[in-house]
Formats: sequence, structure tokens, C-alpha cells
Amino acid sequence: MVRRTKEEALATRHALLDAAEHLFQQRGVSRTTLNDIAQAAGLTRGAIYWHFKDKADLFNAMMERVTLPMEESLQRLDESDDPLVKIRSSMTDALLKVIEDPQARRVFDIAMNKVEYVDEMEAVKERHLSARDECVAHLQDGLRVAARQRGVKLPVPHAIAAHGLHAMIDGLIQNWLLSPGAFDLVVTSKRALDTYLAGLGLADSGEDVRPVTAKVIPLRAARR
Repeated sequence: MVRRTKEEALATRHALLDAAEHLFQQRGVSRTTLNDIAQAAGLTRGAIYWHFKDKADLFNAMMERVTLPMEESLQRLDESDDPLVKIRSSMTDALLKVIEDPQARRVFDIAMNKVEYVDEMEAVKERHLSARDECVAHLQDGLRVAARQRGVKLPVPHAIAAHGLHAMIDGLIQNWLLSPGAFDLVVTSKRALDTYLAGLGLADSGEDVRPVTAKVIPLRAARR
């Protein structure tokens, strides 16, 4: 009986998060209330407060259900690896997940384009900054190791190079989400990455940047 109760609680939690994802994507975070989410999930407002402290807590839980491969693989970077190979493969995996995984695409569209960092959403801003800083730190370590392995001195401090690289990839994803048909996300990002690394004196990719036949799943269709 206890196990069934836990399973039901988990199902309720996921139902609320699923409803929040779709409403946040449709209306924006600030225009979606907790009551809206409860009604969309077929539950009471009390069910939300059983699982979440407030909207920011619910939003962060929604984000935690989706982790980009880039974050995961960069955390496992080893000194014996070629960090540029790891950065490239991690970036490609992350981009393909955004393109092909409807939930990942929806959540990151919300996080990048549908949220205002005001009032009750301050905790969401703090989480966003924490995740950014962690990713930048991993990129910085990777660029430092890559430069040492190749006997190269970067033209800018490692921290600046890492922030610029993160901003470039983050910006490409955000702009693609605004208009998925505007450009090929994978090809454009690979070419931009190689150009950026070349500017740092780390141009040795030999990467194949031919178009990738990724299947773009429309968000509206994915909700059916």
C-alpha cells in the first residue's frame, strides 16, 4: 500500500509538471497561475502545494527533469581526454536533443524565451545563473587543458574564452528556438564553434559539417 501511495504521488507530481510545461509554453510563465496548472492537470490547487512551495519551485522541478547531454559529458571530462573532441561531441548531442526531443525543446524554449526573472521567479534566476556558471567552469577547464596539450597560449584569459563560447552556443539555441526554420542549428553551430576555436589558436577539428538529417518535431504536434 505504501509503495502504491508513493507511485500515485509521483504520478500526480509528473501530471502537474506536464501541465505546467504546456501552459508555460503557450502563455508564458508570468501569465500562468498555479490554479491554471492544477485545473489543466485535473487536480486541486492543494495538490500543487503538497508537491511544490511556489511557482519558482515548480519551475525548477520542471527544469530538473531535462538535462542536456553537454552538461553531463562536460562534467565527466578527464585530463587524458582531448577536451575539444569532448566539447564538440557534447555540443552536437545537446543540439540534437533540443531538435529531436519534444520535451527538451519545449522546456528550453520556456527557459530561454517564456520567463521573466521578477519577484517570485528570483529563485529561478539564481538556478539559471548557477547552471551557467557551472557550464562555463567546465568549458574553462576544457579550454585550459586543450591549450596545454597543444602548447598554445590563448589570446585571452581562459575565463573570457569560456564565457564567450558558452554565450555563442546559448545564443544560437535561443535564436533557433524562436524560428526553427531560419537556419540549420547543428551545421551553423559546428561552423561557429570551429571559427571560434580557430580564433583562439585551437583550430584542428577536421569536423564534418555536412547537414545532419535531424527530425524536427513541431511542439504543437508533440502536445497531442
